Amino acid sequence: MIWRLLAKYWAKVIILGTLVAVSIYVSIYLLGKGMYIPAAMPLIGSGLISYIFLSSKRYPLRWLVPGLIFLAVMVAYPIGYTFVSSFTNVGTGHMLSRTQAVDQLLGRTYAPADAQTYSYAAFANEAGELALVLTAEGESLLYVAGEASSIQLSDSRFLDQDGDGSAEAFGEYRRLSIAQIVPRLSELETYAIDFEGAEIGLRDLNTWVTRAPLYEYDETTSTMTDLTTGVLYKAVDGIFTAEDGSEIYPGYRVGVGLRNYARLLTNPQIAGPFAKVFIWTFVFALLTTILNFSLGLGTAVLLNDPFLRFRTLYRVLMVIPYALPGFITILVWRGMLNESFGIINVILTSVFGAGARVKWLTDPMWAKTSILLVNLWLGYPYMMLISLGSLQSIPGSLYEAAKVDGARWWQQFWRITLPLLLMPLGPLLVGTFAFNFNNFTLIYLLTEGGPPIAGSVTPAGATDILISYTYNLAFQGDRGNQLGLAAAVSVLIFLIIGTISAINFRMTGALEELSKNV
Repeated sequence: MIWRLLAKYWAKVIILGTLVAVSIYVSIYLLGKGMYIPAAMPLIGSGLISYIFLSSKRYPLRWLVPGLIFLAVMVAYPIGYTFVSSFTNVGTGHMLSRTQAVDQLLGRTYAPADAQTYSYAAFANEAGELALVLTAEGESLLYVAGEASSIQLSDSRFLDQDGDGSAEAFGEYRRLSIAQIVPRLSELETYAIDFEGAEIGLRDLNTWVTRAPLYEYDETTSTMTDLTTGVLYKAVDGIFTAEDGSEIYPGYRVGVGLRNYARLLTNPQIAGPFAKVFIWTFVFALLTTILNFSLGLGTAVLLNDPFLRFRTLYRVLMVIPYALPGFITILVWRGMLNESFGIINVILTSVFGAGARVKWLTDPMWAKTSILLVNLWLGYPYMMLISLGSLQSIPGSLYEAAKVDGARWWQQFWRITLPLLLMPLGPLLVGTFAFNFNNFTLIYLLTEGGPPIAGSVTPAGATDILISYTYNLAFQGDRGNQLGLAAAVSVLIFLIIGTISAINFRMTGALEELSKNV
């Protein structure tokens, strides 16, 4: 028994020790990349895990650790990172840290007018490793295994097998032909041969040249000087900028405060399209909820009639749109709504003539109509199912009493059916609104947010909702990925959805209290 406990204890120590060691290694690696916050997370996580599993007093927490880890990594960290990014200029040209951007710029070189030119021969061994022999003005140097050294071509390691004065082999290396060198040019372009204080780089397929640094950096003034022109570039908002406005990339990430949020509200070229997207998002979610609920409830009322023949068959047929995968159905509708070849326009033109052709996906008004119709097809079966279930839970005695009092069918619907349905379905309607507020799949697959809004400097379309607009900002923009601006929109979406969720929770509690008195 003692040995078993000791074995269990040491197994725990070894596993946790390995976890801590790996965490330390990962943290050191991330620190070297300048990622300070991510570097702290493995250490904090492994430390908490070790504390919990080595302490008998913290035994109950062991069951919560897996869930808490996933909560932190998959939920808390992305939310926090998005929130922080919304206050930065992160995006295309500004993905690096300041140190990384400066290092990249200082690594750029150019060939000065008096550069020494070298002819060369390339050799490779069976492992594919390269060796280079560079020759200029009767002097040669050998570059192999990352080291450069002077060498004489009469060295016995060079074998001139055909006697033409050019070596075909160097030790275990064999000379490459031009055709063999071409596929490896991208590799050769990365070589920076350091020889006697000079850097030698590839100029073209046949020659190498000595190269000099293109930029010089002054850390005290945070300026970058172009050594070929003498132009001085100052650091402005994460990019080195000259007096004439010219910039050199890459830039780096810097904090911009509330600028991204201000751009969404004050920049006419951004605020105008953003306002249209913002309004359409609410209109789309609201109309979708109303239309789907109305059609679903109307269908449920009809199918709830006990005297309707074949109602079971009708119920099965009505559920088919809900049973099919949504993304497949959307793509089918996209084909049917095609302006030139879609079956809907083919039918319209065959009946009413060529003038009846509708631009379902390319005209802003018709594109919005198409989205509402397709989403109605996709969403009403769900509303029908939940309404049908709720209708069957309403006591028939209420309707009998209403009939005795002389209530007509529409009075029974407004006074009995609808109020009693809204109590259980109210939170579901709010949830449907929140879901469609972020219904990215429908928008992206059907219209991709198009057609574009004229004059917008951001990738905004007439049918874009906030989530698809954010996606386009982050990954599809012609002006590059504006991740900071996209993060600001994401924060707004988070706040809106959070507010809707709070309303939903409050409404659920209120309806529960109301239902107690029914």
